[in-house]
Amino acid sequence: MSEIITLTAAAEDAGIRLDKYISDNIAELTRSAVQGLCESGDVSVNGKNAAKNYKIRSGDGISVNIPDPQPMDAVPEDIPLDIVYEDSDLLVVNKPKGMVVHPAHGNYTGTLVNALLHHCGDSLSGINGVIRPGIVHRIDKNTSGLLIVAKNDASHLKLAEQIKEHSFTREYEAVAAGYFKETSGTIDAPIGRHKIDRKKMCVTTENSRNAVTHYEVLRQFGGYAHVRLRLETGRTHQIRVHLAYLGHPVLGDDVYGKPYKGIDGQCLHARKIGFIHPSTGDYMEFTSGLPDYFSSILDKLGKM
Repeated sequence: MSEIITLTAAAEDAGIRLDKYISDNIAELTRSAVQGLCESGDVSVNGKNAAKNYKIRSGDGISVNIPDPQPMDAVPEDIPLDIVYEDSDLLVVNKPKGMVVHPAHGNYTGTLVNALLHHCGDSLSGINGVIRPGIVHRIDKNTSGLLIVAKNDASHLKLAEQIKEHSFTREYEAVAAGYFKETSGTIDAPIGRHKIDRKKMCVTTENSRNAVTHYEVLRQFGGYAHVRLRLETGRTHQIRVHLAYLGHPVLGDDVYGKPYKGIDGQCLHARKIGFIHPSTGDYMEFTSGLPDYFSSILDKLGKM
């Protein structure tokens, strides 16, 4: 069934184009997707169909009908992969910053899944469907680093269970804004969807799930800090939300902090993963060195 989402424009939204307002407030819709919905009559303002360039007024009631998604198969693409480890059950891949993990609205090609389909053929787990074959866990487009890919359903289930039980090691490094008075600690704060901005998560007690992040400051630069973080849970945008909650947003995070000249998106790297191999029962751990963009930022901050 299609989904209908209703929004009410606030005073500060007055003058914003309708297509921009909707795409800013509904996470799953790009601006081009909203424009298509306007043209198909699936967007109304105060009960009347509205054009994409309609200027929002305070108090406007906007209704967006999101039709059922059309079936879509991810297609193989010959995209280079940085494979850290591979066997008949799984791969460990070092994802570059800027690569989307799986196809979605606005990103149908050039994703990690497109590359995996070319590399693995039919040897990927099918638990998450045709759009996310093999994907056990994800990292954001502008987060670099390690993630694990399952080649069969049995491996997928065992790895997913480790994540659920918090026995799966996930360690990150980030550059965060501000001076940390406490150089180590634990952020135990539940995370849920933001009430107003559906693209964002936030610390909240309403419709939330527990979230725990452990952190250690490696170095302070007088206004910035190099931080190592370990996830106990794995909520959407968890590190970015938790650091922003502390008042130390990740450098360059244009959603929970502010942009930083010279990098596109947040300075966050998935440095280490560790898990029990689904077939052998052996514990395996892999580490990825800091990418060039991250090292360059540390060098720059060290000279300030």
